[in-house]
Amino acid sequence: MRVLFRADASLQIGTGHVMRCLTFADALARERKARCEFACRLHEGHLADFIAARGYDVHRLPPSAAPPSADLYERWLGCDEPTDAAQVLAAVGVAAFDLLVVDHYGLGVRWETALRGACRHLVALDDLADRGHACDVLLDGNPGRLAADYAQLVPAGCRVLAGAAYALLRPQFAAAREGSLARRRDGAARKVLVTMGGVDPSNMTSRVLEALRAAPLPADASLTVVLGPHAPWADEVRQQAQRMPWPTTVVANVEDMAALMASQDLAIGAAGVTALERCCLGLPSLLFVLADNQAPGARALEGAGAALVVASEADALKGDLREKLAALLSPGRLRAMQQCCAALVDGLGVSRLMTEMEHDLA
Repeated sequence: MRVLFRADASLQIGTGHVMRCLTFADALARERKARCEFACRLHEGHLADFIAARGYDVHRLPPSAAPPSADLYERWLGCDEPTDAAQVLAAVGVAAFDLLVVDHYGLGVRWETALRGACRHLVALDDLADRGHACDVLLDGNPGRLAADYAQLVPAGCRVLAGAAYALLRPQFAAAREGSLARRRDGAARKVLVTMGGVDPSNMTSRVLEALRAAPLPADASLTVVLGPHAPWADEVRQQAQRMPWPTTVVANVEDMAALMASQDLAIGAAGVTALERCCLGLPSLLFVLADNQAPGARALEGAGAALVVASEADALKGDLREKLAALLSPGRLRAMQQCCAALVDGLGVSRLMTEMEHDLA
């Protein structure tokens, strides 16, 4: 069985699309002995070498830049859909794939239609419900998402797998879930995790640390700050950590994020897939929406009682963070949020996807 994934990472896009594709690829390789390949554009901050180190072949698409007049997601793609489709077909050659998985906000029905002849089945991973698709299966693992949101965007017969039950989390999170939930029974809030995504191009980490200096954390609190491998502000963050009123550890390239999250009492971080990882482990979050596409998922988490959304604007951040952190410091409030998190996401989305696609993968 041969599978092609089309996903990008960059300083603008972040790493989440590639990481959830890797989660699916690992499951296909493990359970179906699939030969998985990736097609990735070499934007600044790409993960092509990281993917190759995981044992997958990578078709490297040339770096390019869409014109300034292009919309945001076309700029993220670096070209228009027909150009990308032609470059992918040229890169993979005449080979036909049993399954094609596309995970990119800049790609939709035109690209998928152009690639239909190169695959037997096509799966689209989406979060936005804002464009048409020509796929057999569409997965949107965001909390609050409904299949009806895609009713006018997918062809007849397309199966839409929607909601947090289908969040594509790495198996480490489901494995760490039981132990993580068990250690939260006292509702304490002494260990705080700060994680603003794999890139954090705007250095939100430093802004959060500065705001925390005046926050009502307990005297015996400690902070752990997570940076991605391409974090451009790493030196500044490390210097700032040394000036914090509480012991503050900065770590990068964390290999077992599930174990680290499971050891923490509260997270302050970006919305997106990592927020769902925290939910799986019962780890409450103070969330920052760092991109427009994160807003619906963040609002859904807040509505479910699993997170509080903090204003990210410079003039409001410090006060809002202090106010919402204070609201969570009562053990009863934190414990209730832990339970809401655990009820929302169980970490078995990949297994559900594999079961749903059993016939397609035969």
